[in-house]
Amino acid sequence: MSSGAAQAPRGPLAGMRVLDFTLHAAGPFCTHLLTMLGAQCIKIETAARPDIFRKPHPVYGRMESATFDQVNAGKKSIRLNLKDPRGVELAKKLVAISDIVAESFRPGVMKRLGLDYDSLKAIKPDLVMVSVSAAGQSGPDSRHAGYAPLFGSGGGLGHLTGYRDGPPVEVRHVMDHSTGLAATAGVLAACYRKKRTGQGQHVDVAASDVAMSFIGDALLEAAFKGAAPSRKGNEMPGYAPHNVYPCKGDDQWVAIAVQTDAQWQALLEVVEQAHRWGSPERFASFQDRWNRREELDTLMARWTALQDRDDLVRRLQGVGVSAFASWSSEDVAASAHLNARGVVMELPGLKGRKVVGAPWRFHGTPAQLSGTTPALGEHTQEVFVGLLGHDEKSLQALIDEKVIW
Repeated sequence: MSSGAAQAPRGPLAGMRVLDFTLHAAGPFCTHLLTMLGAQCIKIETAARPDIFRKPHPVYGRMESATFDQVNAGKKSIRLNLKDPRGVELAKKLVAISDIVAESFRPGVMKRLGLDYDSLKAIKPDLVMVSVSAAGQSGPDSRHAGYAPLFGSGGGLGHLTGYRDGPPVEVRHVMDHSTGLAATAGVLAACYRKKRTGQGQHVDVAASDVAMSFIGDALLEAAFKGAAPSRKGNEMPGYAPHNVYPCKGDDQWVAIAVQTDAQWQALLEVVEQAHRWGSPERFASFQDRWNRREELDTLMARWTALQDRDDLVRRLQGVGVSAFASWSSEDVAASAHLNARGVVMELPGLKGRKVVGAPWRFHGTPAQLSGTTPALGEHTQEVFVGLLGHDEKSLQALIDEKVIW
């Protein structure tokens, strides 16, 4: 860049450094969000056991590392053998020049490595450290292993999800990312406290606790009634109709929610006369519609199945009825609105491949993706020579001796 060229605006966390020991999705999503906010993030792996999401992941329908790409773009990658005491010492040197440490091992692993919060705050007294796990760093179940569906199960969310005549439904992808988002909020709060007091803090985030934070109303209902709420499928008290309905074409769906009598009358303006469903007084009041909601859903589905999805959404929104297409990932990638806002974007060098951008908009300090996903150990020289001051000879010796491995 020439000296006269304008520099890209820096994110709100520019100048902060994150040392990232996280794996899989929940922890890496936390550090991914911090990276998009402008922090420099150094991801630590080892060639002996890289992040499992670097591998092709057929569960999500594509034999590429999409699951790794989505939560690691813009990070710097180094290799360290934490089973070698010299590797642990190098990690501690990086801690000394970092602001935040993030880890998502099973509780007890970081302590065995000598990298737990008590050990690290002796090196960096104002360190903010976040630990992400299935059930937390304390309590009888703290050593339990877990992954996304278990998080929702352990927090009571899965039991509330599903249809009345079916089993609890696995709550999957959203649990990792909700946990990562909660961890990010905790880290930012701890950093704000550090700015005010100069004191660091350990943030303990349990994925099952995050799931339970979503069911406060169910817990209150159970406390008052003495019985747990039942699964309700797509029903929503206070709304009728309220469901996802089929539209014309293959796997085309629309979500429609009607709450008030005025919205119901607006919906009837869009419904063709031939589909007015008999005597209008049968659905005249909300209580009528709620009592006959299953019948109403059947009639609605017969009508919407004849409609073009996007045209129906436009017509319903035009009269003030809450309606939206149930989008596939292809629909999301093609959305003119999301592309215009930068929620869906292309990174330089990845023309034609869509990625998910930052979910925030800041004036003057934009949150943004700063680069693509790093190769394993791609930034080894930059970190160990540029940040820790090793020369080329000592760096090569550490590599040869599999300390950097």
